[in-house]
Amino acid sequence: MAKKKLENLNFEESLDELEQIVEKLEQGDLPLEDAMTMFERGLNLSQHSQSKLKDAEQKIQILMEKSGQSTLEDFSE
Repeated sequence: MAKKKLENLNFEESLDELEQIVEKLEQGDLPLEDAMTMFERGLNLSQHSQSKLKDAEQKIQILMEKSGQSTLEDFSE
């Protein structure tokens, strides 16, 4: 499976690939070079996902301000 460039991944694709990398790294049977390459890709995917979440939060904040609510509240179950 060819890896997509980070900028072409949506949040869900990024998270799915990150989960696959974690599973492979946890197995512990990869050669060191492959493990390091996967670890680096995982870090980049994590940063990409965090950026997507931050963008979504900013959009929600803007929408809430337009509707008259000025702050987000922490989610609690």
